[in-house]
Formats: sequence, C-alpha cells, structure tokens
Amino acid sequence: MYNDVTMSKFTDTIKIYIEAGKGGPGCVSFLREKYIPKGGPDGGDGGKGGDLYIEANSSYTDLSHFFKDRIYGAENGKPGMGKKMHGKDGRDLILKVPPGTQVINEEMNELICDLFETEKRVLLCVGGIGGKGNLFFKSSTNQVPRYAQPGLSGEKGILTLNLKLIADVGLVGLPNAGKSTLLSVITNAVPRIAAYPFTTLIPNLGVVSNDDGSSYKIADIPGIIKGAHQGHGLGLSFLRHIERVKVILFLIDSTEEDPEYNLQLLKAELRSYNENLLNKPYYILMTKTDLIDSVELGKKITQLKDQTVLSISSINGENIHILLNIINKLLENDIVSP
Repeated sequence: MYNDVTMSKFTDTIKIYIEAGKGGPGCVSFLREKYIPKGGPDGGDGGKGGDLYIEANSSYTDLSHFFKDRIYGAENGKPGMGKKMHGKDGRDLILKVPPGTQVINEEMNELICDLFETEKRVLLCVGGIGGKGNLFFKSSTNQVPRYAQPGLSGEKGILTLNLKLIADVGLVGLPNAGKSTLLSVITNAVPRIAAYPFTTLIPNLGVVSNDDGSSYKIADIPGIIKGAHQGHGLGLSFLRHIERVKVILFLIDSTEEDPEYNLQLLKAELRSYNENLLNKPYYILMTKTDLIDSVELGKKITQLKDQTVLSISSINGENIHILLNIINKLLENDIVSP
C-alpha cells in the first residue's frame, strides 16, 4: 500500500545502466607434479558471466530503491585454473521492481516488457562466455600452447523504468477536491489530508473489501491542474498512473463556483494525454456536500448536464454506501444510476 511518504522518496520513473557479467579468462597452466616436471597443458576454462534479470515483486511499491545506485551488473565469471579446473560461473543478478513497471530500451526507445504480473521474471542481459584455457588448444601440431582466451563481455544496455499503478478505480480531481479524504473513508489507505492544494504529493493506493470477500483497489493520484498533460503542476506523475484503471471517478468540489468548467478541464487534460482514457466507465462525484445547501447543490448538478452524478460527503457519510454499490456495478460493466 502507498502510504504517507515524502515526495523525495517516491520514484516512479528512473534510468539505469545494466550489464551482465563478463566471462572469466581461461588459464595458461602446465602440469607440474613429482616425476612429471614437464607435463602438458592443463589450464581450465573461465566461468560464464552471470545473467541479469528483472522481476515484479509485490514487496516493492515504487522505484526509489534504485535511486542511490543506478549502475547494476551481474557477477563476472571466475578465471580458469590449473589441473583442468574450470572457473566458477558468476552469480545472476535479479532486479526487483513493483508490479506495473514498464521496462524500456533507452537507446531503441522500445518496450522490452510490462511487468504486470507479480513474480514475472524477464531475462534482460546474457552473461559472457568464459574463455578457453590452454588445454583446449593442445593439438598434434601444438603440444604446448602458451595462450588462453579472455572471457567475452556480457550484454549491456540503458533502461528506463516507468511505474504505472495497477488499480481498478482512479480518483481524478483538482487539488483539494476531496480525493484523499474519500480514500481514507472507504479503504484501508492512510493518505495525508489537509485543506490546501497539493496535499497529496505521491500516489496512494487503498483496498476496498466487500462483504462477499471480493475486493478492488482505488488509486488517489496527485491533483491535476490545467496543462498537466504538458507536465505542469504534478502533471505526468498523475496521468501515468491513471492509464491502467478500469473505472474513473471524477471528483468535483461542490463549493466551487463553476463545477462544469472544472469537469471539462479534467476531461480535456485526460483527452490530451490519452484520448482512450475517456472511453473508460466513469462517474461524477460532487464532494463536500456538507458545506453547501441542497438548493445550490441541485443547481450545480444540473449545470453538469450528465446523468452519472452522485453527491457525497466523506465527512458525514452521505451517499457513501450508494457510491460503493455504483463502483461494484461499474466494475461489472453494468449500467448504473444513483
């Protein structure tokens, strides 16, 4: 679960350099034992370099564990030794990331994999082959080879890791629209809440548990502002994480003067970033209804010119049970009405 941590700790995109292990060098050696002062070549091969993998692991919630060290390499193979002994293979390295992480080849700008499933593991770089020892080169025409192969370098590259939250429902709203308060009321999340804009500086993820044992995840994303699709405000930090949700809830502060403008602004920013976002099932929530009289609220709901509107108050619980029922039906792809 994403809880209250500072903006500096939460990381949802990062560039790293990776390299598989280099193969160990072959050994130049000759048998030297009692009574065999001038034995033949007995140099063993070098060990293979370690491979480098990436794996989705639910123990991680963001990419901040990569922040201090952006260069990652698997272990090199060990050198070959005398007496025909092969070097030990290098240990593989497994980079662990939260589910929902996309791995992009920075140089080719190509998606390598999308680690949507927990424990999914993908091979990124193959370790280099170990070099042959001088024993390998012994022949009828070369009885005492005095050379061996170096190990081959492992594969390497530059990656961009992008985390996109995996949630069923996304809360979309301007700063201070009541997203964090709603999340704290209906889920087990503990987001930071205060009466000023941009209280939420990182994504928060909560789980709603139904009476029948089923559950779903709700993502509270930092508030959007005009120009968010161009990176203004918290911009892409919001929009990236809304792409995977199945249902969108637009939260509109009922105390604002022009709720219709706010709704259209939110939709415009989503459309500018990815027009497919507006094809998702949605509902409009008029929040903070405990702060406005019913007549004024009715006028503002009428201004929205949309049938999928529900007025709620996270403070006194107004219509929260109806909202939960609506969410369940939206996730079942049913048509609902308040």
